[in-house]
Amino acid sequence: MTTASDAHKSGRLDLDDLQSEKSYSPRVYDTSKLCNILFTRELARRAPELHANCFHPGVVRTGFAKNETGIWKLVATLDGPFFRSPERGARSLVWLALSDDAAALTGEYIEDEKVVAPSTRAQHDKLARRLWEQSARLVSLPADARA
Repeated sequence: MTTASDAHKSGRLDLDDLQSEKSYSPRVYDTSKLCNILFTRELARRAPELHANCFHPGVVRTGFAKNETGIWKLVATLDGPFFRSPERGARSLVWLALSDDAAALTGEYIEDEKVVAPSTRAQHDKLARRLWEQSARLVSLPADARA
């Protein structure tokens, strides 16, 4: 299981700059979540026996930004009471791991213990395949390597 996020909807994937060496922006987090979904879908296609899925836990009170200053600290302080508890954030993960209803799922994006469609970009099979291949090249593995 892979942790994703609705932030993936703002992700912009540049396969020639997967490590954000040419340009860095605040959208790197969003792009990483897009990559998590694409990776999960491609893993499910390549190894369906693994039942690879990803989930969005929601915005969770994790202590993020508690040691920050400026806007992040303000956001965490003001919005923190409205964030999900860690227990609620983990519910979809636990559901995926233990539920009979989730046992047959593979390649899915889960939110609040339900299969939901991620963004159109996150459903792009050719992009998922190209991300897999480029990632394999970056770590010097053949794209068809299996663990």
